Amino acid sequence: MTRPRLVGFSANLQRPSKTRALVEAVAQEAAAGAPLDVRLFDFVDTGSGIGAAWSRDALPLPARRIVEAIEGADALIVGSPVYKGSYTGLFKHLFDLIDPAALANKPVAIVATGGGPRHALVVEHAFRPLFGFFGALQIPTTVYGSDADFTDGAPTDPGVRERIAQAGGQLSALLTRGGLAGIRPAPAALAAVGR
Repeated sequence: MTRPRLVGFSANLQRPSKTRALVEAVAQEAAAGAPLDVRLFDFVDTGSGIGAAWSRDALPLPARRIVEAIEGADALIVGSPVYKGSYTGLFKHLFDLIDPAALANKPVAIVATGGGPRHALVVEHAFRPLFGFFGALQIPTTVYGSDADFTDGAPTDPGVRERIAQAGGQLSALLTRGGLAGIRPAPAALAAVGR
């Protein structure tokens, strides 16, 4: 039996990054609950020239491979740093080149990072509408981390760590049990939504 393929994508232009750390942490939690084929990418992996690509045919080969990996995944973890209250423009540009039908009913975990707590609702006001357009199955728990939630580049805040575990568990449940039963956020996770 083939392992479900989980693809993580971080929109950071450098490595290491806090956003990548969140994507990795959710992937590790998901993989702890199920045997998964995990593949992680950063925006830097797309190569140069993606901003000038007006169509998929114009994408540089590294970017085309990432688009194909996203479309071929069984589930996704997507993340972006927050700029001016939303995900990065290049993150949106990459998803503009994704086949709209490719993400339908595909489980998606959303993570984001920002300088402070005032950007926490970006996951609800920017990411959810985008993946709603695709008809993706967005898991209930999102993860947002601000600078104060990290130590040496790793997420250390207990509330953020709890949301990481919850999101990873929800992805694992969807990939292995194929349904939404039992993936509701714990009351403590719901209390942290406004973080």
